[in-house]
Amino acid sequence: MSKVIIIGGGIIGLSSALYLRKSGWDVTVIDKGDFLNNCSYGNAGYICPSHFIPLATPGIVKQGLKWMWNPKSPFYVQPRLDFNLVSWGLKFMRSANPKQVEAAAVPLRDIALLSKKEYEEWTRVPGLYFAYEQKGLIELFQTQEAADHAVHTLEKAHRLGLHDTVILSKEELDQLEPHTKINAIGALFFKGDAHCYPNKLMQQLRVHLAQAGVQLVKNTEVTGFETGGGRIKKIIAGDQSFEAGEIVLATGSWSRQTAKLLGLKIPMMPGRGYSVTLENSPYKLNYPSILVEGRVALTPMDGNKIRFGGTMEITSHKTPPRMNRVQGILDAVKRYYPEFEVPLPAKENTWYGYRPCSADGLPYIGRVKKYNNLTVATGHSMLGLSLGAGTGKLVNELVNRVPPGMDLQPFSVERFG
Repeated sequence: MSKVIIIGGGIIGLSSALYLRKSGWDVTVIDKGDFLNNCSYGNAGYICPSHFIPLATPGIVKQGLKWMWNPKSPFYVQPRLDFNLVSWGLKFMRSANPKQVEAAAVPLRDIALLSKKEYEEWTRVPGLYFAYEQKGLIELFQTQEAADHAVHTLEKAHRLGLHDTVILSKEELDQLEPHTKINAIGALFFKGDAHCYPNKLMQQLRVHLAQAGVQLVKNTEVTGFETGGGRIKKIIAGDQSFEAGEIVLATGSWSRQTAKLLGLKIPMMPGRGYSVTLENSPYKLNYPSILVEGRVALTPMDGNKIRFGGTMEITSHKTPPRMNRVQGILDAVKRYYPEFEVPLPAKENTWYGYRPCSADGLPYIGRVKKYNNLTVATGHSMLGLSLGAGTGKLVNELVNRVPPGMDLQPFSVERFG
């Protein structure tokens, strides 16, 4: 049995382990943490073909400059002297143009549809119950400008084949959500989207993999590599070393640093997000929703829970969490759902994690020229969970050197040179 080592225990790493183990590999997953609280746990749980517009858009650059000094703003770049940030930022701004946004739509749609199909298959795997539901996703808007933009998004969704996307009037919206008042003039309804409870997904995936014979090595940070002859010979983690025929790098927001140990440059910055979960919510929602102007996500989960999440804070891993950003999320919720009274929780009851933000909003998935036994799968930004199952399947195809199920050129690891 051939051996593969996966570096990184988030949804991308564990999903890759699931498919590789199924195809006959001896799989070890190494994680710098304990597998219990990475970025895959605290997100909104969306599995969303609707998200075919990448993070890098002309509008976000302009809006980000306006929000630069607002401590509660949804998008924030922490100003600092950091060459990696400057380099990433320049690439991000160059990528944020209409031509590249248009080109990103088809690959993002394709990998999202693949991933959704795979998650549906997972629901039939014994022991993998993760509160998967296909109810759709509602994007609420309060202004005419956002309503006009929703019409353009609807037209684009239909061109991409997402024909079960519709515009809802205020009256139709109220019929779908009769349990609470909503301050919105309408909504864009993506009926084909799904969601799950990420905590259950990750917990059960870990148990399933361990039972299948996957070795999960926790609290083990990779500190170096031994290479030669165009191959990675050993992975060094402190005083430990690991050997394998194939290596998968799936280290999320730490991927730039890990890749640097191999002499590779992957433009990446950590984008911190926050979430608050009402474990036994006194409020009821039927559908996951996105507050368009507020840039906040709400998800009813696992029967009696509601999660509020948002912000994109481009910062370092060492920056302490900013609770005013959490207050900004809750303020936005109150503007759309006036009956929701959600106090600012204590810092220890607030989740935050670091999304791996590529320089153009597309993930990095593929092999590299320098090493013939390395596969990279990272840079999914806010779509890690959504694209997790599909990415794992593609990694399995790459490692097994079979033609992938979709065109991976848009996700080339070395597309920035």
